[in-house]
Amino acid sequence: MNFLVPIFIFTLILFSIFTYSFIDINLSYLKILYTGLYLNNRLPLTVVYTALIFLLFGCYYFLSANLDHLKINLNKLIAFIVLAAIFAYPAVLTFDIFNYITTAKVTFFYQENPYIIYPAELLNDPYLAFTRATNKTALYGPFWILLTGVPHFAGFGNFILTLFSFKVFIALFYIVTVYLIRKLDKKAAFFFVLNPLVIIESLVSSHNDIVMIFFALLSLQFFLGKRYVLSFLSILASILIKFASIFLLPVYLGMAKDVIIGQKINREKLFRTCSILMFMIFILSPFREELYPWYAIWFITFTSLLHKNKFLQALVLVFSLGLMLRYIPYMATGDYFGNTPLIRNILMVIPVIAFLAFTWLKKYFPSR
Repeated sequence: MNFLVPIFIFTLILFSIFTYSFIDINLSYLKILYTGLYLNNRLPLTVVYTALIFLLFGCYYFLSANLDHLKINLNKLIAFIVLAAIFAYPAVLTFDIFNYITTAKVTFFYQENPYIIYPAELLNDPYLAFTRATNKTALYGPFWILLTGVPHFAGFGNFILTLFSFKVFIALFYIVTVYLIRKLDKKAAFFFVLNPLVIIESLVSSHNDIVMIFFALLSLQFFLGKRYVLSFLSILASILIKFASIFLLPVYLGMAKDVIIGQKINREKLFRTCSILMFMIFILSPFREELYPWYAIWFITFTSLLHKNKFLQALVLVFSLGLMLRYIPYMATGDYFGNTPLIRNILMVIPVIAFLAFTWLKKYFPSR
């Protein structure tokens, strides 16, 4: 199955090239690359997107099912994946990275409180032409705002340099998250690093969820290593990036109880509980706003550490595919309303239902 690795990497490169079909007409900084394809050729682009996603997940399925026979260095694999995806246009599926950049500008350039000042109040700022949600104050915790100072200042006021500073900054957290997982389980690291949803949402769209989950995972490792103060500071950092990780707090009560009574912490039970808790907040997220695909990183991280449970990991794989299919209706129509929400949900559950049906048939009607 090793021959699938270059196919997987090449498909990622094609996906990165494909993303430049979606450059915003208002993004003057990249006007030299603007084609207008996404305005006039939505259906063909949707077909291409669907084909690339199925090819990536197809490779992922066969690679993850044959990890014991995979002869590739993890460091090289990470390097290939990062290089294949880091230069992609980040707003092909969402516009969050522009929100990160603009909020950092409000904070560090204009020196205004992003929890009080709307970006839209900064009249004539050129970033407003392509930034979404400019009528909202900062959407993330204060530690994230503080962290964005690093790529903001690394950009030296140049938008293109700032854009890729943000991408590189978030990619570094993808890399160190993989290494944290590797310290716990090498197979888990491969399962995580090859997941197309994790790659696209962390390296292409550059969502800060990978940063939040890094500090959550770091906190657990500190606790397991009996470095309790650092563990507390790490989970606090995670919560102050995105508040979703507050759902992990019951885990610490359980671990503290085990430490007090002198019982060894069951790591498999620990990661299973983390997976369940993060999946719960994932499922509850539509009550606040919407079920965004990148939120799946919250529980994928922990389910990757449960590789002995083949059914669970297969279920996560097909659910990841379904979540990436949620982008299809808007990509095809450009409309968030009407039938789009219903179609999104149908596309999301089809792979899961098909997998469960296949598993049931295989169990009760085994081939002879």
